[in-house]
Amino acid sequence: MGFVQDPPQLANPYREDRLLHAMLERALPPVRRAALEPDLQALGDYAQMAWQRACRTTRRKPVLTQWDAWGNRVDRIELTEAWQEGPHITTRHAVLAAGHEASEHARLEEFARVYLYHLASEFYTCPLAMTDGAATALKASGNKALMDRALPHLLSRDASTFWLSGQWMTENHGGSDVGNTETVARQDASGQWRLYGRKWFSSAVVGEVALGLARPEGADRGAGALALFYVETMDGARRKPELIIDRLKDKLGTHELPTAEIHLDGLPAWPLGELAHGVRQVAPMLNITRTWNAVCATASMARALTLARDYATRREAFGKPLIAQPLHAQTLADMQAEFEAAFALTFEVAHLLGRVEHGAAQPHEAALLRLLTPLAKLWTGKMAVKLCSEALECFGGAGYIEDTGLPQLLRDAQVYAIWEGTTNVLSLDSLRALAGDNLGALRTAIEGWLADSINAHARQVIHAALDAATAHVNQHANQRDTLEASARGLAFTLARCAAAALLARHDTWAAPHGGARNGAALRRFVAHGLLRLGATDATDTALLLGPH
Repeated sequence: MGFVQDPPQLANPYREDRLLHAMLERALPPVRRAALEPDLQALGDYAQMAWQRACRTTRRKPVLTQWDAWGNRVDRIELTEAWQEGPHITTRHAVLAAGHEASEHARLEEFARVYLYHLASEFYTCPLAMTDGAATALKASGNKALMDRALPHLLSRDASTFWLSGQWMTENHGGSDVGNTETVARQDASGQWRLYGRKWFSSAVVGEVALGLARPEGADRGAGALALFYVETMDGARRKPELIIDRLKDKLGTHELPTAEIHLDGLPAWPLGELAHGVRQVAPMLNITRTWNAVCATASMARALTLARDYATRREAFGKPLIAQPLHAQTLADMQAEFEAAFALTFEVAHLLGRVEHGAAQPHEAALLRLLTPLAKLWTGKMAVKLCSEALECFGGAGYIEDTGLPQLLRDAQVYAIWEGTTNVLSLDSLRALAGDNLGALRTAIEGWLADSINAHARQVIHAALDAATAHVNQHANQRDTLEASARGLAFTLARCAAAALLARHDTWAAPHGGARNGAALRRFVAHGLLRLGATDATDTALLLGPH
């Protein structure tokens, strides 16, 4: 009989996740941890089952049927099994609703659930993120009628009453530049607002509601004149005829997620607030959806690493398992250190979000959240692509074969750097977040995280990198082009400094409990370097991009 290779096996994503258990033990009071445990156990079991199911079946894409047999426009979308299960899993285990409980720990507990559910959900977490953002924006609007109408559904713990919300912002001419939005809002004879236009990326078109930007008829050009509207998409069991699905996108990854191009032809709508400054009304959603993005990127890294480590114990080459090959073990350890740093920053942002929302934050932490959220999103988005690519290489040729299920990890990971703002868009947003004393807020936080650190060398390296980043900002404070050109390197530097300080805090906490491996993660991450500031010479840039 010829050679047969054992495939990687997925250990239970909750019970075998030492990092998640340690973080929850450190951050949560025992009573809340005990209450959370059953949901995490169930989600871990579901995730393991979903991986095994995916290995046995051919994965499907959603299917759009635009017309029925009798010529009626129906725009019906057939979803995958995991998506059909989504409302039940979400509501049964409070994957979304938990984040809106009256506790400073609510967001951390929510995102622990998301971390376990994400990959098993086949990116059903994408519309969940938008639903979470919509609920947050509705609360911030103060529009009592819309809050009373929608929030009981968006935050329902009963699948039969649960609603998903879309987020309809992106248009052909707009993209990140939402000021070019062309969708128009008009009032009919009864005074009802109706939307007319085309939205180019609608990732929750199967939802029951959506928030969308539109320009009230007669309003000025530019982003400031846009308004944010609430719409409902269903008329009983049928999609409203004023919402027309042109096609589903054929994407690199996230195949199970039905992303659509849509036309709005008079869809009834209600403004959340004033008929202007809609982009400002979107802002409360951004901390939410970007945190979801970071958590999901971190979950993808965890899955890729878990499978690569398991495979290294099963695959033998040159007379011994891969895990016993010094270079392969070194590669896996480097990946693990980077992942643990990303995990530390991501879940600090999640916990910080809950503390700020519930008035439990320290004075500097609102400014800290404003800065760390885009930093965590952009850094984990790029890291997920790099780490998933490296993980596929750990499988050799098998990592390039579709029916192993492994290439999907890399195809899906690419979206994290694009959703909720590309790396450059988020780098420039991080630069704006440095206005005022937000960099001082980061320094205050890092000093607190390092206060009792048992690793003096790490403390020294972190402070040196943070000082260099601060000096760069101060040196070029009046040179906007230079600051913008260096924004990506600056963002990566600040993200790595914060992550290293958080690893040091965790190392100090874990040391009395025999947590020596946390120190190993810190030492290796710091050894990889924290500074990412590069050359930004404008003349060289022009020469390199000029005619060839």
